Amino acid sequence: MDLMERTVVRCAEGHVFSTASFPMQQLDAGRIGPGRLIRCPRCTRLRHAVPVESAELLELKQH
Repeated sequence: MDLMERTVVRCAEGHVFSTASFPMQQLDAGRIGPGRLIRCPRCTRLRHAVPVESAELLELKQH
C-alpha cells in the first residue's frame, strides 16, 4: 500500500472527507474495529471515523 494513498472517511458527525493517512489501517479490523480517532476538518474536533464503502462513495459522487 502506498503511504501517500488517500482514504475517504466519514466522521461520527456524518462529515465525509479524505485523509492522507488512516492510522493502523493495516491491522485486522475484527480485532480492533475499522474506526479511528481522527481530526475532522469540517468540525475541527477529534471524532471517530470509518472508511467509506466504495458503493457509498460512488453514490456520493453522483450527488
